Amino acid sequence: MLETEIAADSPQVQIGSIAEVHGPVVVIRCAQLPPLRQALRASLDHETYLFEVHQHLDQKHARAITLHRTAGLSRGMPVFDTGAPLHVPVTPECLGRLLNIFGEPLDDGEPLAAQDYRNIHATPAALWDAVGTGAIMQTGIKVIDLLCPFVRGGKTGLFGGAGVGKTVLIMEFMHAVAALHSGVSVFAGVGERIREAHELWYEMREAGVMDQTLMAFGQMDESPGVRFRVGLSALTYAEYLRDTLQKEVLFVMDNIFRFVQAGSEISSLLGRMPATVGYQPTLISEVAELQERILSTREGAITAVQAVYVPADDMTDPAVSAIFSHLDSSVVLSRAQAGKGLYPAVDPLQSSSQVMDRHTLGDRHYVVAQEVREHLARYRELEDIIAMLGIEELSRQDRRIVLRARKLQRYLTQPFMVTASHTGIAGVSVPLRETLEDCEAFLRGDYDELPEEDCYMRGSMGKGAR
Repeated sequence: MLETEIAADSPQVQIGSIAEVHGPVVVIRCAQLPPLRQALRASLDHETYLFEVHQHLDQKHARAITLHRTAGLSRGMPVFDTGAPLHVPVTPECLGRLLNIFGEPLDDGEPLAAQDYRNIHATPAALWDAVGTGAIMQTGIKVIDLLCPFVRGGKTGLFGGAGVGKTVLIMEFMHAVAALHSGVSVFAGVGERIREAHELWYEMREAGVMDQTLMAFGQMDESPGVRFRVGLSALTYAEYLRDTLQKEVLFVMDNIFRFVQAGSEISSLLGRMPATVGYQPTLISEVAELQERILSTREGAITAVQAVYVPADDMTDPAVSAIFSHLDSSVVLSRAQAGKGLYPAVDPLQSSSQVMDRHTLGDRHYVVAQEVREHLARYRELEDIIAMLGIEELSRQDRRIVLRARKLQRYLTQPFMVTASHTGIAGVSVPLRETLEDCEAFLRGDYDELPEEDCYMRGSMGKGAR
């Protein structure tokens, strides 16, 4: 792992001065060109400005992106070389903290007391040190574990719009990692609205998850350079926790599409020619640079959950396609499911996982998942006929399938631990073994006489308690 250990008071040498300021882009006249991605510094009235070098224009000029607001910058202001790329302080005490891109506290707490620093542009773990994915990481969430299971050390995309329960599902994932796997979570808020960040922080504390969580935010009103790099800062902390604590690390990024948007904004500011649909020509390599660092080693595993916004619901959008190519599982949250009160609002037919095969899941899990999916798919096909003619017009076999599918649909709902204080319903975590037993019973017809409402918002059927 590439590391940089530089004290905050290390000597910094003036390398030039500001020649031009164009919004968040600064052109620096240099006596000697700094390396690309080098962090530079300027000061004014005890205010510090940091820049990151992105382009060499000629032998004497470099173009950089500011990581702060540019108010106060002027031509002729001296610029100093920090001697390293952007780096963040790391310490085991970072858990439970709310930080910005520089590792500085946003929670009104004390600064991290760290002597070690890590470069946010670290290279991925060496090939011989990496461990392949394949094992299933149970979450205790029935619909996820059954139909689109998480891969330990893999990457899952969470596709959903506003108001369908995306944040609640993310919080439950974090709770599951802490409770079931004794792991920790790192949350990267990329382009988050300050209201959303504030609410999430308070909800995480109320749910008792924050002590095993680190949150890093690059807010919507900050420089595109911050929104573009905050994901790397959070990932640097995830790698540190993986390597030092040797635990399961859940890395959550909300929203990775805003990372792509920030990259597109920077590309335009640097004068690059746009590519397909106006995206930056470096889209594929920028996404890959982030995704390829999310992996497992012999020390521990990083499992990623990435919220993905789909522009105009177009899954062929170049940004979505670039992200999708790196994912092991995709969880699609449906507004139609949420409208029916089926939470978590996971669409079981659109969601998928690359490990849905007999070799990885085993014969029992694979067969049960396929039969549940077939029942739900047949019910969806017959919904229009039922709406127009009524269920009585269906054949006896189709009526049986529809009634079982409706009960399965309600069984796959679940009260969450993190929402118990709001709903008054105690959260449950259901082991995969019990989920499979229950689904087999539904498919056999053991619960054909049970009212549908008795299947809704509960844990295992065998426990009887709601």
